[in-house]
Amino acid sequence: MAIVFLIIIGAAAGFIATRLMRLEVDIPTTIAIGIFGALLGGFVLRMIMALTGFAAGFVGAVLGAMLLIWLYRLYVQGR
Repeated sequence: MAIVFLIIIGAAAGFIATRLMRLEVDIPTTIAIGIFGALLGGFVLRMIMALTGFAAGFVGAVLGAMLLIWLYRLYVQGR
């Protein structure tokens, strides 16, 4: 159930992260970045989320998506 929750939150987090980092990509890429970022951030911050609740999970999802955008720009977009 936690993974489904992270996927749903990830779609919103991807939108926010792409806007914060000023990345212009299509909608499926935005959603994919958000989902994978949410999974990454959610697993890394799993203990913090258990202690502080929903807010830490959402912050983790946005940070994870921003990390993936940075890696995308560094390795994919730069080619």
